[in-house]
Amino acid sequence: MVRTLYVGNLPWATRAEDLIDAFSNYGEVISGRVISDRETGRSRGFGFVEVADEDAERMIESLNGVELNGRVITVNEAKPRQELT
Repeated sequence: MVRTLYVGNLPWATRAEDLIDAFSNYGEVISGRVISDRETGRSRGFGFVEVADEDAERMIESLNGVELNGRVITVNEAKPRQELT
């Protein structure tokens, strides 16, 4: 099973590879992505990491509040996406 983790307060220069590298120290990472603005292409300062279910809690506890490339990041379980109506 896969769980998605939200990663907030990312430095602007953070790439998906940086997220994967940081999280893979604590378990299996399936994918990582940094969300960018559609118009400018600039990072919006947050991203998501898909991880193995059994590793998710360890990753949250280990990485929430830790400094990544000069900024203290927030890590928690992602909330389901809300449909726009």
